[in-house]
Formats: sequence, structure tokens, C-alpha cells
Amino acid sequence: MSQSNAASGLQARLQAARHSDVSSLAGSRSMAAAVGDVVQGLLYAPLWFTMAWQDIRQRYRRSTIGPFWLTLSMGILVGTLGFLYGALFQLPIDNYLPFLALGFLAWGFISGVINEGGTVFIEAETYVKQIKLPLSTFVYRIVCRNMIIFAHNSVVYIVVMIWFGIWPGVAAFQLIPSLALLLATSVWGALLLGTLCARFRDVPQIAASFLQVAFFLTPIIWTPELIGDRIIFVEVNPFYHFVELVRAPLLGQSITGLTWLVTLAITIGGWLGTLLFFRLFRARIAYWVS
Repeated sequence: MSQSNAASGLQARLQAARHSDVSSLAGSRSMAAAVGDVVQGLLYAPLWFTMAWQDIRQRYRRSTIGPFWLTLSMGILVGTLGFLYGALFQLPIDNYLPFLALGFLAWGFISGVINEGGTVFIEAETYVKQIKLPLSTFVYRIVCRNMIIFAHNSVVYIVVMIWFGIWPGVAAFQLIPSLALLLATSVWGALLLGTLCARFRDVPQIAASFLQVAFFLTPIIWTPELIGDRIIFVEVNPFYHFVELVRAPLLGQSITGLTWLVTLAITIGGWLGTLLFFRLFRARIAYWVS
């Protein structure tokens, strides 16, 4: 009788354990868990900001001017290409050089987030497997890191602005909501890419190749006016609209309604799709990065 009771108790405990595992797995795949991860990661701001700053310091350790090497190299690039392509395209240098500087500034941030977003969880393998942190913490880390580089590189635009006497005026206030849209898109983009690349290791190389093509298809070193009546090829390019979120306000121009519409639609749609994807595969990331 006692053996029967013991067997029944053991069976009950096994069933309870299985039920607990199923509930835990179901909970980890719930939309609330995915959204909670993103929100909790945001609350770890002091941690991911410190990690991002430390990444940059580590990259330029023992360097005299540190991360401003990025600014110097960008300044040389913008200055060289500005005078070269300004002459080739027969564009006034006082208009073209600020256009080019802001294009490189915005593109540097966008391409940096995409390239680093692909390896965000792979590079954080040790943290992901050993420390219980929201996975989005590492996404905020790389977005913050690229935002710090963006701030450093903005010195190039400031120099150009002073040199040519540019003053954007009240149009610069559009930069507040436009940067918010750019950052929101960067977070879901890095989160989606990071999850995909943790499973499929070829995706980062595909993304890098795609970015090389996208750079030349986006008005960075050439202006939209140069393609004349084929402007539709510019307007259907989402990268152009995200670059314009930064470039237009700082040139003293209003962001067009089409750009607001496209970027807002991509931001909202991207977050919905990413959260659905993240909900399904969030619990597997720790195994995929091994």
C-alpha cells in the first residue's frame, strides 16, 4: 500500500514538473514576455550605456585622440569626395559638401547598426549564457555605441556648417522626432537581425553585401536631382527617407510628408513583425549562440 502511494506521489510530481516546464516554455513564448524583455532592457540604461562607452574605449585603447580617429577619417573622406564629386557633378561646393557630410553621418549610423546588429547576440555569448539579463540589453548596447560614434562624427558637420555659414533655424527642431523614429527603427532592426543571425550565420555577410549595393543606390554621394524624371527610384528607397530624417532638418529644410509617412510605417510595421518573431524564438537564442 505504501509503495502504491509512493508511486502515485512520484507520478504526480513528474506530471507537475512537466506541467511547470510546459507553462514556463509557453510563458517564454508569450507576447507579454517579448514586450517585457524590450521594456526591461530599456530600464538597464546605465548598464548598456557603460558597456557601449567601454566598447569604444577598448577599441581605441592607448590611442592619443581615441574615437576621434573616426571623426578625422570621416572628415578627410568628406572633404576629398566633396571637392572631387562636386567638380564631376558640377555642383556648387557650398551646397554639395554639407549634403555629403550629413549623408555620410546618417549612413554611418544606419550601416553601423545593421552590421553590428547581426552579431549582437553572438558577440555577447558569454553574457547571454551566464547572466540573466533581458536580451534587448545587448541590442540597446550596440545602438548606443553607434549613437556615440554619430555624436563624435557630427563634429565634421559642425565644421562644415561654420565654414559655409549654414544656420538651419527652426527646421532643426524636426530633428527631435526624426531621431526618435531613427532610433526606434534601429532597435527593432538590430533585434530582428540579431535573432536571425544567431540561427543563420550567413546572414551578416548577406547584410554587408546588401549594404554595399544600397549605399550606391541611396543619394549619399549624388543628389536626387541628378536622375531627373527617375526620381521614383529615390522615393521607393527606404534608406533615402531615413537619411533625410537627419539631413533635411540640419540643412534647414522641412522633412517631406512622404518621408514621415514611409519612416513611420516602417517603424510601426517593423516593431510588430519583430515582436512576433522575437516572441517565437527568444528562448532559443541562448542555445543558438553556443
